Amino acid sequence: MSHAKSREVTLPLKITDELGESLDKLRQAWKENPASVPKGLSCSESKEGQFVLVAAESAFVTLPGACVIKGIGAIEMLSEEPLFEEGANSKSLLLKASPEGWKFSVKFVPPIVRERNAK
Repeated sequence: MSHAKSREVTLPLKITDELGESLDKLRQAWKENPASVPKGLSCSESKEGQFVLVAAESAFVTLPGACVIKGIGAIEMLSEEPLFEEGANSKSLLLKASPEGWKFSVKFVPPIVRERNAK
């Protein structure tokens, strides 16, 4: 039996000006001093030169209608549907700067369902 690989789901959301400013400040702080990035967050740059922020499961929480990144701010979700299945693990929030604006997605490993002794 093979395990399901991680999945990535793009988030339909609306970014506020305050969150955009917080992300820009974090990007600037990271460029000046990479050690200044809060615990649970990691920053990098793509080959295209785009800023990428990854928030570990410990650094963000999803609520109905919002996603909150500790120390940065909240994102308003445009959908009330759950982002991932109950029991999913290894969740991380990915934020990527692009010419069109910020792109947000959640990467997770779906729960493993085992059917033992099925007849």
